[in-house]
Amino acid sequence: MKRFKVKVVLIAIAAAFLLFVILDLIFPFRPHIQYATQVTDENGTVIHAFLSKDDKWRLYSNVSEITPLLRKTLVYKEDQYFYSHFGFNPFAMIRAATRNIFSGRRTSGASTITMQVVRLVEPRNRTYFNKVIEVWKAMQLEMHYSKDEILQMYVNLVPYGGNIEGIKAASLLYFGKPPQLLSLAEITALTIVPNRPSSLRPGSRNDALKNARNQWLMRFEKEGLFDKNVIFDALNEPLKVSRRQAPRQAPHLSLRLKQRFPDQPVIQTSLRLQVQNQIEEQVRNYINRRKLMNIHNASVLVVNNETMEVEAYVGSADFDNPYDGGQVDGVKAVRSPGSTLKPLLYATAFDKGIITPKSILNDVPINFSGYEPENFDKHFNGAVTTEFALANSLNIPAVKILKDVSTPALIEKLRKTSFKTIEKQSKGLGLSMILGGCGVTLEELTGLFAAFANEGNFKNLNYTPGRDSVNKGEAIVSSEAAFLVTNILTQITRPDLPTNFDNTYHLPKIAWKTGTSYGKRDAWSIGYNKRYTIGVWVGNFSGEGVPELSGANTATPLLFSIFNALDYNSPKGWYQSPANIALRNVCPESGDIPSEFCEHQIPAQYIVGVSAYKKCNHLRWVFTDLKGKTSYCTYCIPEKGFEKRAYPNISPELVAFNEQQKIPYSKIPPHNPACERVFHEGAPLIVSPVEGSEYFIRKDEPQQIQLACQTASDVQEVFWYVNDKLAKKAPPHEGIFISPPLGRVKISCSDDKGRNSNIWVVVKRM
Repeated sequence: MKRFKVKVVLIAIAAAFLLFVILDLIFPFRPHIQYATQVTDENGTVIHAFLSKDDKWRLYSNVSEITPLLRKTLVYKEDQYFYSHFGFNPFAMIRAATRNIFSGRRTSGASTITMQVVRLVEPRNRTYFNKVIEVWKAMQLEMHYSKDEILQMYVNLVPYGGNIEGIKAASLLYFGKPPQLLSLAEITALTIVPNRPSSLRPGSRNDALKNARNQWLMRFEKEGLFDKNVIFDALNEPLKVSRRQAPRQAPHLSLRLKQRFPDQPVIQTSLRLQVQNQIEEQVRNYINRRKLMNIHNASVLVVNNETMEVEAYVGSADFDNPYDGGQVDGVKAVRSPGSTLKPLLYATAFDKGIITPKSILNDVPINFSGYEPENFDKHFNGAVTTEFALANSLNIPAVKILKDVSTPALIEKLRKTSFKTIEKQSKGLGLSMILGGCGVTLEELTGLFAAFANEGNFKNLNYTPGRDSVNKGEAIVSSEAAFLVTNILTQITRPDLPTNFDNTYHLPKIAWKTGTSYGKRDAWSIGYNKRYTIGVWVGNFSGEGVPELSGANTATPLLFSIFNALDYNSPKGWYQSPANIALRNVCPESGDIPSEFCEHQIPAQYIVGVSAYKKCNHLRWVFTDLKGKTSYCTYCIPEKGFEKRAYPNISPELVAFNEQQKIPYSKIPPHNPACERVFHEGAPLIVSPVEGSEYFIRKDEPQQIQLACQTASDVQEVFWYVNDKLAKKAPPHEGIFISPPLGRVKISCSDDKGRNSNIWVVVKRM
């Protein structure tokens, strides 16, 4: 009989458990809590908080944020048997029911922490039936969640009046600190507010809150929960509590990540809060000093080169300034890059073997099928080295190199480095892109220069920690090319060194490049060393240009100031020369391997197996008469009475520049007039008009068009033909004007050696 009773009991228990499982499957209870989004720095400190979708300050706390002191106080006050029961406390419920029945009113409750979680997730009127539902759902919680997880839910949901829920939100908004830093007195104050949120409202009812806090502290002492010394200190601790604003630091990045992760309760960033605050202050003070110049904004991005983590993100000078577009995120804004893409172009040319740092380029006026670029200062420098052209950000040499490298090749490099706007614009981009004729963002440019800092390897920027920083990334240029560019960008004898920064100890050891967009709307300065890459943009979000705006004198001082504050005299050292970089002697006149003409030689760096091995030909032998008045070709050279002389072998564009600027140079004498040989190579280059162009002339005021060409240095005269009829003859570097006929017009230019060039244009009447 006894066995039968035991068996019946066991069957009943099993049946009850089975029924519980079935009902749990049919009516599951898995709380889905909508938390407010909180953004933290790299250490987990909350730097920005957003309201939840139901407009609550309900901030998520993980288990690790519930300190032993908070856990001990909370469990003792709310549910001493929390770790013993299975969701409800039957003895407490019987005791509470008995008191309520005999008193005729509700004198005490019996809700456990688990039952309170149920009520906070699904609020209901306090009836006996609803109490049964709470018990049932509390058991479901206990079945599927650990005690720590249930306590965590309670900590996150407990109400504090108004729209503040959860101890973390209350701790930040009332005490200005995270729960981990709360004292016993502060914890006690927070644990008693939910029972009387109106009468003990922090900030407005502080005296009542302090008295209630002290009563509980004395009760803790009486129960022996804490040592007397601890209680004594807590009783004497002043209650400093007031309603504070929610954290609103790093607003631009916080908003960006909130949009990217809308349902993530905690978004940890890679920001270093001290660095972020320091740079925000620097930017704000810097722009305040320049508002009288009508310069109102700046943006800064700081990247750790080792981890590619963004340690500071400043979207504007003042987020709360609506008049100057403070809420615009300048890190993401698409702007003209000015000259900031040139380092990538030169590095690409180094890798293709087209140039070396000592190669000579011509900085002279030139026409690229109608496109005539100019330098920033409107001046031309003639023959310059590649390193001089990059360090001084000369435009004409850059356009020439892009023509040799090809625009699609450069666009492909930029596509690999995530330049999204350039990728969209790719079909319409031409040579002008290297001078700013495209769209980029500060984020993209900073990532590009970080690739140079990482020996040519591009890796995406990390705004959140924990990504794989060991990955070498994708090589967009070789380490050798990156090293050569870095050496050039480290030079301080250049025009984009800010005024008053030379010969001063405030100059940081960095490589940097500036840029100024057309119309002086954008000033850029991007710099790097071994540790950091920092991008700076200065300008107006309205797009208004400022005559005084320039990358050198507007953006670079801020860049230098930030580097000096973050990494002055960096312990990381400087870049070492890769194994494939070697030295060789070159001719300073051309940057090529010395030939018989090169009496003076200089050492120059080059990439072994990549850089071109070309003999210098800056001079060439010419046969002349003994007085040097007439030159001979091999066809008409006399048997005697001649000699061999060296003359400059310069390009037609440089010849034209020398003639225009009246720069003296050694000219080849006129060719022997008695010679009947016809020359084929070196025909005149017609630079005006442009091949295939359309010209419109007015009927009442006919315009003329200019005819201009560039020729070799041995040409003395050219002949211009319009539709095969001689129009004029002139010196080779003198422009002439004609009144063209209507329709399709053939224009020809022949030099005095019989070499000829033809182009076609269309002339229409307006």
